[in-house]
Amino acid sequence: MKKIFFLLVLSFSITTLFAQSQSEMNMEASNSYKKVDDQLGAVYQVILKKYAKNVKFINALRASERLWIQFRDAELKMLYPSDNPRMSYGSMYTMLYYGRLEELTKARIKQLQIWAYPKEEDRDGSIGDFDGEY
Repeated sequence: MKKIFFLLVLSFSITTLFAQSQSEMNMEASNSYKKVDDQLGAVYQVILKKYAKNVKFINALRASERLWIQFRDAELKMLYPSDNPRMSYGSMYTMLYYGRLEELTKARIKQLQIWAYPKEEDRDGSIGDFDGEY
């Protein structure tokens, strides 16, 4: 009987120790996304510095980034089209929203890393053309 009581107390303690409120999970998801967004900003800055002499590329990169942000926002609106998403999708909406935002941002980082850290086998078009000598 003591073993059962001990196991019940132990399992309750562990569950309570790791339990989070929805608000805490939302904040955690937001903070996680912000870290990934900072990584995107860092990769973008590397590209801007490496390709600073390639004005045509930089202009195309900026246009691409503006369009990617529009795409990202449209993807999220498509996923959560409600005018009142918290009411429509519940208290988990914020956490799920930031999770999807983080996924899309990680995919963008992967796309841009080809320019930031070009490998010889990846060199195509403007990849690795730091001076704009086409």
